[in-house]
Amino acid sequence: MWKLIALAALLLGIASANAGTLDDVRKKGSLSCGVNVGLGGFSMPDSTGVWKGLDVDVCRAVAAAIFGDANKVRYVPTTGTNRFAALQSGEIDILSRNTTLPFVRKTVKAANLTDLAGATICMLQGSTHEFNLADWEKQHNIQFQIVLLDTTDVLIKALMSGRCDVASSDSSNLASIRGAGVPNPDDFVILPDRISKEPLGPMVRRADDQWMDIVRWSMMAMFEAEEYDVTSANVDQMLATSNNASVQRLLGKNGDFGKFLGLDNAWAFNIIRQVGNYSESYERNVGKDSGLKLDRGPNALWTKGGLMYPIPFR
Repeated sequence: MWKLIALAALLLGIASANAGTLDDVRKKGSLSCGVNVGLGGFSMPDSTGVWKGLDVDVCRAVAAAIFGDANKVRYVPTTGTNRFAALQSGEIDILSRNTTLPFVRKTVKAANLTDLAGATICMLQGSTHEFNLADWEKQHNIQFQIVLLDTTDVLIKALMSGRCDVASSDSSNLASIRGAGVPNPDDFVILPDRISKEPLGPMVRRADDQWMDIVRWSMMAMFEAEEYDVTSANVDQMLATSNNASVQRLLGKNGDFGKFLGLDNAWAFNIIRQVGNYSESYERNVGKDSGLKLDRGPNALWTKGGLMYPIPFR
């Protein structure tokens, strides 16, 4: 299962929101963003309490677009079972949290999923993993013993205690667990089986097209910036000197794209300057500059063999 992480991966994952969300967020003075309770590389507070990660950057991008300040975010930790209730109730304005792969101890001696017939597999409750694995069992006529758990921390403890032989979760989640969640990473292996494909993305409530557009285009701005080599380091120079019409529209030098969203025309400029383009966010949080060192794979731009295709700013 591949994980399309495109800042949690975009249009395929975005629904709509309640009318007036932008006004409500502005009145509060900050964006309420639902994140994972703690998943390295995606959403976790550092030693000083500052939240960091790929999913966190989604929240920061939207805040930068609205307020011109990526730090105006209140992070709300959510689990697989309460995340949608928090969104539906209005406790959070946007949900940005974390394809399905098996993760086993090397001592289990499994080369692939078919070697694990009859094994006990732990997974997170409220995720799609249970349904994906059930489909896979039927297709291959193999049975597993499934144990559903509420959080990643509990899943790790169950795996370490021997309560389960295998853990099944997002490929990115497993990489995070192996990189920082278990004491001896070399004792564990992530099997190569991909049992489903699930584009992941930020979620908002239904019925507010303006809010949906703000979240969608905040993500698109980061992709478009990567495609045109606009970075947090050169964005000021690009604004001043670029003669590329697409870059000029992206950075608000030409056109009134911000007005269509209910924002000022510097909204995308603020995202790129404060959060960076998609490549910057990916590499520092989960890619080559992080402890996880996940390959881009399908999360690369379409120009580099991936599936990330920014909608043109026209």
